[in-house]
Amino acid sequence: MPGVVGTPLERVDGRAKVTGAATYTADHRFPDLAHAVLVTSAIAQGRVASVDAAAAEAVPGVLAVLTHENSPRLRGRLGRDADDNHAIQALQDAAVRYADQPVAVVVAETLEQAREGARRLVLVYEATDVQIAFDPVRGRSFRPRHAGYAKPDTARGGARTALERSPVRLEHVYTTPRQTPNSMEPHATIAMWEGDGARQLTLYDATQGLFDCRRRVAKIFGLRESAVRVISPYLGGGFGSKGPVWSHVIIAALAAKHVGRPVKLVLERLQMFGPVGWRGRTRQEVALGAERDGTLNAIQHHTLGETSTYDAFMEACGLASRMLYASRTSATTHRLVRSTIATPSYARAPGWAPGTFALECAMDELAWALAMDPVELRLRNHAEMDPDSGHPWSSKHLRECYRIGASRFGWHRRAPQPGSWREHGWRIGWGMATSVYPTHRSDASALARLHDDGTLVVETGSQDLGTGTYTILTQIAADALGTSAGRVVVRIGDTHLPESPMSGGSQTAASAGSAVHEAVCALRAELTRLAIGDPASPLHQVPAESACVEDGRIFDSRVFGKGESFESLLTRQGRESVEKRADSAPGSETKRYAMYAFGAQFAEVRVDPELGVVRVSRMVGVFDIGRALNARTARSQLLGGMVWGIGLALTEDTVIDGRLGRCVTANLADYHVPVEADVPDLDVSWIGAPDERANPVGAKGLGELGITGAPAAIANAVFHATGRRVRDLPITLDKLL
Repeated sequence: MPGVVGTPLERVDGRAKVTGAATYTADHRFPDLAHAVLVTSAIAQGRVASVDAAAAEAVPGVLAVLTHENSPRLRGRLGRDADDNHAIQALQDAAVRYADQPVAVVVAETLEQAREGARRLVLVYEATDVQIAFDPVRGRSFRPRHAGYAKPDTARGGARTALERSPVRLEHVYTTPRQTPNSMEPHATIAMWEGDGARQLTLYDATQGLFDCRRRVAKIFGLRESAVRVISPYLGGGFGSKGPVWSHVIIAALAAKHVGRPVKLVLERLQMFGPVGWRGRTRQEVALGAERDGTLNAIQHHTLGETSTYDAFMEACGLASRMLYASRTSATTHRLVRSTIATPSYARAPGWAPGTFALECAMDELAWALAMDPVELRLRNHAEMDPDSGHPWSSKHLRECYRIGASRFGWHRRAPQPGSWREHGWRIGWGMATSVYPTHRSDASALARLHDDGTLVVETGSQDLGTGTYTILTQIAADALGTSAGRVVVRIGDTHLPESPMSGGSQTAASAGSAVHEAVCALRAELTRLAIGDPASPLHQVPAESACVEDGRIFDSRVFGKGESFESLLTRQGRESVEKRADSAPGSETKRYAMYAFGAQFAEVRVDPELGVVRVSRMVGVFDIGRALNARTARSQLLGGMVWGIGLALTEDTVIDGRLGRCVTANLADYHVPVEADVPDLDVSWIGAPDERANPVGAKGLGELGITGAPAAIANAVFHATGRRVRDLPITLDKLL
């Protein structure tokens, strides 16, 4: 039977989703379920001076109005915790730290009643001045504890001296805007307390990290972790913003405790802007020094990011500059400036998406200064080992990505002179850039159970963001046992299952997938042991190395037809099922190899010379992703990343009024995500070489790789079309007129 890993198997949960059988967080129904509406602050800095809840409480059906004045007190720490969860505002004091901070919650029998109660709640504020500062001179910056879990600053060789001595050098500032994840499913939580004294808390939560959520909530409420259960069978997107535990989760649990009933709280679209994180603005100073033949002597990358007045989060933009090219010297720093905003947070490819924009635009500018082809410049500085760590790559096929991508795009036809191509009145430009993202893996556990009817059940407490986790785990399990995908049942999305890490950092396949693989392999070994030791089995006393599994059977590979089905083996053994558990973890390979996924992206843009309108007309992306566990979902993930890249390059900008500290683009009418008319037919492919050194399933992770490089490829194409270099994203028409 041919393996199913790598094939474009249709999503095993697809039918449930299109028929409405899939239950997302807000879809769960319970008797006596109450509805909550969050009230957020009308100022950005100050305090709630007074509360008048009389009119709100008078609305028929309203059960409670909770503010800092009457909310139950919490035992645990609400500030940033050891797992780097952000600080939480959960109605514990009158302070207002940012615009649209949760300041009250109204609970009612129906959603409409809760909304009316929220509308009638009267809050009086005492406002103080806001500071939306992002000036590296006047702003007081500070060094964060870390940058993307790495050191904030690095220096290899004397980069400043090497830069000054280089015959060709450039130094520019690149900026990127705030980018707000807008998943189709908003953040949502259903909380219910059960047991004696209501000491057992169950949360149905739209979360990317079930067990992280359980740990944080247990600490805050002073509970044992086992007293908190988190369930999330389906997730309608997250893109990083559903990784941390945010204030609304705690507030939902507080409200449920107060009214003694299950409470559902779903954020409105407006409330997706700020209270649950966004990608912070960055200002990046990049300097490159090179010989006239293009050999890099120095890379300097200094990042200034923004954070809130009460917390710290760094968009670690300099990480790619430490490892991507074989520069003789390098230096990177990361600094933060505090502003009266909500704390920025994880967004798809945090640090790497804006960081590769700056680095790859600078490389394009260097290629122009050298009169060298941009692909040739990158090949000339291709790093044969990680310049940052000195380790060899676990695998690297970036040269092939450049070669194949250039061929598919037709790069050899590119005229080097900017502004030289026109078609039907449009200026045509071609640009390219490198994609890169680290390969992560965390501890994960899984259980595999084979039933006597031949059904294989695998369980792990992971979550499916919509990326296809159910499907790829099905494929991994089927291949490991030698059975069909149709006989595999995957159970995820519950902390009652074996623990797996959060779905972030493109690590789910490598982590949960490896655990499932190892659990099923252990199950296969147990079935082999049972068959070999059973005098009634055709495989009795067959050497273990000769026992194979395929098509739901275990057989002797030396003798055609000698074997039996899993069902017959278990039935004869009198067993309803056999199960094995595996605890999978990274090993010494993390200290011996540098592990990254790579890619090359090529973009064509059309620019209206009179209006400055930019249209992406085609893109080609070729990626080095290790083993693609499912060709269909792999392509979907890379496509999604490239679309995010179009948004970062051309349309997305979370604008905050500098006087009031309030977001003025807090809806999808003003915050422009790319829609179908903005996205051309994207050509996506990959090398297909498994990385067996990285993890047991050979996958590198690809959910975030596609956005890296894409904005730079587009920006470089705009320069090629117009001769005008735009270093401040998004590239809007006013910057080209």
